[in-house]
Amino acid sequence: MKRVLVPPRNNWQKSLEDLGFSFHSIGGIYWNEGVCYEFESKEIDRIEAITEDMNNMCLNAVEHVIKNDLFHRLRINKEWAQFIKKSWERKDLTIYGRFDFSYDGKSEPKLLEYNADTPTALYESSVIQWFWLQDVFPKYDQFNSIHEKLEDVFLKLKNKMGIFDKLYFTCVEHHKEDFVTTEYMRDVASQKGIATKQIYINDIGFSKETSRFYDLDEEEIKYLFKLYPWEWIVSDEFGDMVLNETVNFFEPAWKMILSNKGIMAIMWEMYPEHPNLLPCYFESSKIKDNYVRKPLLSREGANIKIFGKNISSEETGGSYGKEGYVYQELKELPCFDGNYPVIGSWMVDGQPAGIGIREDLTMITKDTSRFVPHYFI
Repeated sequence: MKRVLVPPRNNWQKSLEDLGFSFHSIGGIYWNEGVCYEFESKEIDRIEAITEDMNNMCLNAVEHVIKNDLFHRLRINKEWAQFIKKSWERKDLTIYGRFDFSYDGKSEPKLLEYNADTPTALYESSVIQWFWLQDVFPKYDQFNSIHEKLEDVFLKLKNKMGIFDKLYFTCVEHHKEDFVTTEYMRDVASQKGIATKQIYINDIGFSKETSRFYDLDEEEIKYLFKLYPWEWIVSDEFGDMVLNETVNFFEPAWKMILSNKGIMAIMWEMYPEHPNLLPCYFESSKIKDNYVRKPLLSREGANIKIFGKNISSEETGGSYGKEGYVYQELKELPCFDGNYPVIGSWMVDGQPAGIGIREDLTMITKDTSRFVPHYFI
């Protein structure tokens, strides 16, 4: 694994915009055109194998939480715990998720966290970096079957839906990145023959008379892909109405267990000393030296704080933390020319599907961290 400087493509901004990638320069630089990461095929094979292992361990952890009624450790109340349990027992379909690893190509990859509910950087991982590869390194390969596996999972979903049912795609209005991601997913679903419709989360209505959710045309919403965290739904005014179970959600309710960072502490209890996990606890007193405090629920690196001896303390802002924290042993990210990359390894339809890399000048990956493409030889 190494970081490589490459000449930027001519008029690359227009090329990206032609593909619908409109937020390539958000925060100044988001898509880092003149840089990439090179891997050897054995390194990619290792990431793929570890990703599959982590997914199997996560599924075991969900079963463990449900079987032993550990929802209180994740700050999930009894009503929602029952809702989650039913979702798991039904084997509700999962579409995607993203594992974040610290990896330098030499030592064992270490799982930092699992973005199981609303992972971002999907479109750039699936489509944008693939077109970059064709333009810049057409003779090389890329760990990237995300698009093909998305097609497969939406075809699977189509076979579960009624012939007249629609799949709705929602996110918060005026959030460009989330909108592009949901529109990409909607396009893939449409290509597989699913009737789709876009709706912003604030435009979804609820009828007390029927106890069902509707769009602006008063059509019932039965299937909903949401780029909107489950914890926000739980706290919303009409969140409890979801407990009526009239909507099929993607990601499903059982993903609430895995999108909660408390699962990292539970997994460490289940798999102590596992070479690809970091020690993680619900109590800071159990870690003696350097560690990272993470809220049980947060997005885009919000409210993360690094503690330790002989290291610079770092902290990000945000509105999370009241739900509690976990304390994870600090695994310093590898540094390439002053940049700290995180490997985002995608799961689609329960299978490893490819990677996307985010890097920053600090060890905390944030919403402004740059996306960097990759290839392998």
